[in-house]
Amino acid sequence: MNIQPVILVVDDEPQILRALKTILTSKQFRVLTANRGEEGLTLAATQKPDLIILDLSLPDISGMEVCSRIREWSQVPIIILSVRDRESDKVAALDRGADDYLTKPFGIEELLARIRVALRHSSVGSGTQQSIITAGPLEIDLVKHIVTRNGSEIKLTATEFKVLAYLAAHADRVLTHQAILNHVWDIADTDRVEYLRVYIGQLRKKLETNPEEPEYIITESGVGYRFLTDR
Repeated sequence: MNIQPVILVVDDEPQILRALKTILTSKQFRVLTANRGEEGLTLAATQKPDLIILDLSLPDISGMEVCSRIREWSQVPIIILSVRDRESDKVAALDRGADDYLTKPFGIEELLARIRVALRHSSVGSGTQQSIITAGPLEIDLVKHIVTRNGSEIKLTATEFKVLAYLAAHADRVLTHQAILNHVWDIADTDRVEYLRVYIGQLRKKLETNPEEPEYIITESGVGYRFLTDR
C-alpha cells in the first residue's frame, strides 16, 4: 500500500485552505491545515509533514519567522505561497530557508509541479546525497569534478565548476545571489552580484545550446538562479 505524502498548508485565508485541501486531496496527498503561525509550528513538529506550503502574512507571527524556526530543527521542503511579489520578500524568504516561492494568484498545475520536484529532491536528500547530477545530455560528477555533454567532457575552471556544482547540488531550487556568493567566494556583500553574473555567463556559453535562451541555468529575476533538471 502506497503511503500518502502529508502536506501542511499554513494560510489565514479560509478559501485558500479549502481550495488547496480539496485539490491536493484529489491528487492523493493527505492535507493538514493551519490558519496561524504557531499552530503551523505545532503541526510541523508533531505531525512531521513531508512538505509545507506557507503564507507570509499570518495573524500571529510572520511566515518568515515560521520558516526560520522550522529550519532550526527540520529540512522539510517549504514552498512559500504569498500575495507579496516584491523581489526583497522573495529573497528574504529563500534566505530564511524556503525552497521555493509562488506568488498569488497562482496556477494549480505549476504548484503541483513545484510540489513534485520538492518531494522528489527531499526523498533523494534523505538518503545518500547524489554524486552525479544529470540534466538531459548533461552529466555533472560532483566527486570527480567532471562535466560531460553526450559523453564529451566540457572544460571548466575551478570556480566555474564550484558555481555549477552548488547549483546542481540544489537542482530545481531557487538559490539567491547571496547564498551563491557566500558558498563560492565567502562574500557577504550583495554588491558583488555582477561578479556572479560574469561566471553565470561563462557557464552558459559552455553548457547551453543557446546561451541567450538557457535551458539549464535559469535566472530568477532580482532573486538568483535555478539549475533545471526537469524541463
